[in-house]
Parts: sequence; structure tokens; C-alpha cells
Amino acid sequence: MLFHSSLRKELARSFGATLVVLVTIVMTMTLIRTLGQATRGAVNPQEVMMVMGYAVLGYLPTILTLCLFIAIVGTLSRMYRDSEMVIWFSAGRGLAAFLGPLFRFAWPVLLVVALLALVVWPWSNQQTQELKDRYGKRGDLERVAPGQFQESASGNRVFFLDKDTPDNKSGKNIFISTNERGKETVTSARSGRIVSIGDGQFLVLANGQRLESSSVGPQLKISEFEEYGTRVGSNELASSDEAPAKARSTFALAMEPTPLNLGELAWRIGLALAAFNFVVIAVTVSSVNPRAGRSGNLVFALFAFVVYYNLLNLGQSWIGSGQARFGGFLLALHGGVMLAGMLWLAKQHNNWTVRQLWRRRKPVPGDTPA
Repeated sequence: MLFHSSLRKELARSFGATLVVLVTIVMTMTLIRTLGQATRGAVNPQEVMMVMGYAVLGYLPTILTLCLFIAIVGTLSRMYRDSEMVIWFSAGRGLAAFLGPLFRFAWPVLLVVALLALVVWPWSNQQTQELKDRYGKRGDLERVAPGQFQESASGNRVFFLDKDTPDNKSGKNIFISTNERGKETVTSARSGRIVSIGDGQFLVLANGQRLESSSVGPQLKISEFEEYGTRVGSNELASSDEAPAKARSTFALAMEPTPLNLGELAWRIGLALAAFNFVVIAVTVSSVNPRAGRSGNLVFALFAFVVYYNLLNLGQSWIGSGQARFGGFLLALHGGVMLAGMLWLAKQHNNWTVRQLWRRRKPVPGDTPA
């Protein structure tokens, strides 16, 4: 049908333009955040683009859903404004008849959103976590930048030194603050060098001072040394715990239905169900008065999108804390939204009003029951 093909072409143009704009905005914001993480030492500066790419892949389900929602609302609102809907309604077709061509256009996007949410999202999080873990397990001296205080991998030691060799095997003006086993130790030295002993690495300090204090009593010990060694190898970092729920595959979450895993699983499934529901919601909220402005309608549409996604995040938290059940929440939220959208669409399709429904229920004077 010519009308359906022209509708899908307009939807494709609007969807493509919106996708380019949103992806550009998300990439810019993600790059700024990733650069901030690299500045704090959480991400390898040489892997900033990789971390940013994985992060954008994780955001793609939400981006595609929002692009589809904006494309449908914008296209149908324009048809109302240009009175093209009058021609459609004059042909004896109602608003519900738009669901057919809209879903024929949207089904590839809905399929991609489901695959991204169930497969790509955990994979991208896993890759990002591996990059951060590998960078976090590097040696303590590799963390140190000249003239900057840096924390060790275990978090209980702070380093400061001036590196004076290209291979970072020696340094000068060294400061080390350590907090272990209830004792706080401050060590300073004029110079130091790296020595490998067995499987570990040691920083051998020369011409320095060591100050040791205890947290349980007013004990203070000061000593001077000509040579002192302390372990700084990467082996001091314990093995990482099991991967977080967001980095585990969907199959692994289903096989281990703990509250946290079920919360993450509900969020992933909810992304796919929400994308389907937004097609129905977009048809209902796109109805505008051609004589009035359409800004209020678009604001309401975006408000509905934000509220829906906030409920998804809230439901993930509720299920993870045991305050809600997995199946009950999915049925209540997504089934409720689908039912409300269908009822709203039926109201607009049949031009139902509260007055008409009241007149149908109100008995006509003079009529007697059979």
C-alpha cells in the first residue's frame, strides 16, 4: 500500500536522524566520563577508546528504543498537524490500524534491542571489567606518576616518588605511607631501586627514615636506615571476586536465580518488553490538536519514557533486595503498561468519552426491564 510505504520511509528518515544525534551525544558524554576515570587511575589511558566503545554498546538498547519512540511520535504528530490524519480517518480506518505498518517497520529494531539487552550488554560489561581488573593488577610502581601521590592496588599504601630512569627501575625523593595490621607507617628516603627476588618485586630504599605508630596506643617509633626493602610486586593483589551480575551472561543468571541475579535478569527482559510497549504508547501520545502547539505532547511523551525506564531501574532494585518477586513485577509493570496502552488506544480509536460511557450506563426514562 502506497500510504504504508510512505509512512515507513518517513519513519526510517526520522529514526536514522535521531539515532545519529543521540549516539553522538552519548559518545561525547561517555568519552568525558571515561577520561575522568583514566585521570583517577581507574582506566588505562591507552584503552580509553575501547572502554568508551563497550560503554556505548551497553547503552544501545536504550538509545534504539528512544529513537524508535521519537520517530513514531514525531511522524504521527506531523500527520496530525498537516491534516493527513483526516484523510486516513475519512477512508474508514481508525488509529489502531497504524499498529500494523508500525510493527512491520519496528520489528527489526525490537529484535536488535532484545539481542543487545540479553547478549551484548553482559558481554560489553564483562570486557570493560576485564580491562579495569587487568589495569588494577599492575605493579604499584607502575601506578606512580612523577610528582603525584598514588594509591597501591590493595588500597592500604600511598606512594610518592620522582622517577629518574626510562625503565622505572629507580627513583629519588621517595615517600611511602602504609596502614596494615593496626599500624600506620610513614617511610621516606632519598633514593630507591627495584630488585626482583623470587616471584616478587621489592623496592630497596637508601638513606631514609621510618616512623611507625600504633592505633591502639600512643606508641611512636622512629628509626633511620641506610638500606630498607619493602614489597611492591603486583602479586599482593588478591584474586578478584566472581563477576558482578551485570557482567554475567543471561543464561548464567537464569541458572543461578539469586535475588541480585533475578533483578538484573528482570532489567534485561524489561528492556525488550519496554521497547515493544513503547510502540503502542507512541501511537496513543501522538494525537495532537492541529490548532494547538505540539510541544506539550512531546514533553508528555518524553516524560512517559523517563518514568517507564525509572520504574525498570526501581524494579531491579526491589527484586535484588527481595521486596518484589520476579514474575509478579514483570507482569505488573509491563503487562499493566500494555493493558493501559491498549485501553487508551481503544478509547481514541472508538472516540470514547466519559459522557458517552455514562449515557450508556444510565437507564432511559420510561424503559422497563424485560
